Amino acid sequence: MPELPEVETTRRGLLPHTQHRAIVDIVVRQPRLRWPVPANLAVLAGGQTLVGLERRGKYLLFRLTRGTIIIHLGMSGSLRILDSAAPAGIHDHVDIVLDSGQCIRLRDPRRFGAVLWAGPDEPDHPLLASLGIEPLTPEFDGDCMYRLSRERKNSIKALLMDSHHIVGVGNIYANEALFHAGIHPTLAAGKLSRPRCHRLALAIRDTLDKAIAAGGSSLRDFVGSDGMPGYFQQQYFVYARADLACRVCGQPIRLLRQNQRATFYCPQCQKK
Repeated sequence: MPELPEVETTRRGLLPHTQHRAIVDIVVRQPRLRWPVPANLAVLAGGQTLVGLERRGKYLLFRLTRGTIIIHLGMSGSLRILDSAAPAGIHDHVDIVLDSGQCIRLRDPRRFGAVLWAGPDEPDHPLLASLGIEPLTPEFDGDCMYRLSRERKNSIKALLMDSHHIVGVGNIYANEALFHAGIHPTLAAGKLSRPRCHRLALAIRDTLDKAIAAGGSSLRDFVGSDGMPGYFQQQYFVYARADLACRVCGQPIRLLRQNQRATFYCPQCQKK
């Protein structure tokens, strides 16, 4: 599933092509995504100008003069900038056609993404209202991490992946950040000391920044808006490296399951 770096990579790739462009049409070929695409989306958004493109967690927010188009890439989605006349493939479900002659095309083979609408009187869509802090903002630091972790008995990895507390840190980047912070993924979050919280907050930010710089990770379907894959998977220290030697100490990387998700860690470098 595209995580924060992949979504941010997409946002940055789309931004130069969408700023101050008007929407002339929205073509919906397949409305049955994770939630139905609004039947009147073309009427709601048509003729409006794109005044901003933001990211909130894993959601892309196309800000218009009167309302917002909300897009989630789901399990396998990607957004591409193409000539609006380019033939659509079987998995190309929605086009946002711009006055430049280009379109923003959603390709989603598994159809688990979403294209939704929030009107000007709905600044906090239900999907966005309960989201936690953005890990790349100045407000997210060691003190914030310490406050979030207090008296929590669930694992620190589970806390990192709970979007009600911290948004966008999915499985790949939780594994990597915990390795760089030297923290065992099964450690109860409430047992983290303040210094370890500071180290973890820095590791999360650094991991996400490096992933964005590499264009995210492309394990399956993800490509950026230019059709290019991400390359951060070449920099993994633990994720998907079970039984391979740790890049730091040489011990074999281990695999366990937490909440039905794969967790990779080094038993030597990551301590409880």
